[in-house]
Amino acid sequence: MRYIPLAILMALGCTPSANAQVSLGLGIRSAGISIGINVSSFPNLIPVPGYPVYYDPRLESNYFFYDGLYWVFEQDNWYASSWFDGPWDLIDPYYVPVYVLRVPVRYYRRPPVYFRNWRDDAPPRWADHWGRDWNNRRRGWDQWDRQSAPRPAPLPTYQREYSGKAYPRATEQQVTIRAEKYRYQPGDSTTREYWQKQDQRVRTSPAPQTRPETGQREQDRRSPTAERQRPERAPEQQPRAERPQQESQRAERVPEQQRVRPESRQQPEPQGDRRDDAGAGRNNDPQGDSRSQGKGREQKDKERGNGR
Repeated sequence: MRYIPLAILMALGCTPSANAQVSLGLGIRSAGISIGINVSSFPNLIPVPGYPVYYDPRLESNYFFYDGLYWVFEQDNWYASSWFDGPWDLIDPYYVPVYVLRVPVRYYRRPPVYFRNWRDDAPPRWADHWGRDWNNRRRGWDQWDRQSAPRPAPLPTYQREYSGKAYPRATEQQVTIRAEKYRYQPGDSTTREYWQKQDQRVRTSPAPQTRPETGQREQDRRSPTAERQRPERAPEQQPRAERPQQESQRAERVPEQQRVRPESRQQPEPQGDRRDDAGAGRNNDPQGDSRSQGKGREQKDKERGNGR
């Protein structure tokens, strides 16, 4: 029933473009979703004989690896991821690689009910399931020369060290690690375009804002711009070594007449001179001098009378 609108458009002579059929391009209907499959560690992938595809016989899931991408067929939908435990992208069946579609039924570890009456050594009957329009667009998908099949892509074994809590859930981390440790160049056009779309999503996603490190802040403080913006130091905050020089400069600006010369200062007088001056002050009394002279004459007169 999901493909009835598409059939109606075809009957009316309107062939929708790939961009009209999907929301994210390349047949990616939904990106970064969980499909209920938990692969806690790197899967035990072995090649499907005669096909450039791997599968894990221990997983109870329709789980494959082809040309650099993991593929899962779950609830009648195809999902793809560049890492073994997702997140997964829902892929339109028009864009699933032909070698994934050609894997025989026996390698589907959890086949849907309608697989039961099909041959286990042949691929599923996708044309019967998805209808005439799909078969017309994917004509020849089940016919190929087995001798000309490409070689299996190398497994991304670098992902073994990212099990459990070390698994990168963010797409940005997955793309960065893959670019550093997986040098394989995919040959399938679907895988190439898938990687390009994934890289584009990472480039267009906003970068997280982080605080500058301590070393960066120290470098900013030492930059010429920071030096120009630094406020001037107040006079009272200048080093003490500059203060004597400033005091000497202020002393030079004082007028000559305001300076106190050493020779003009009054020297303290001796105590003996002060006593002489006091005595001299007492002898300057006129009345005292006349009394002393009168007593002297009387004394002389008495001495003369006694002599007689």
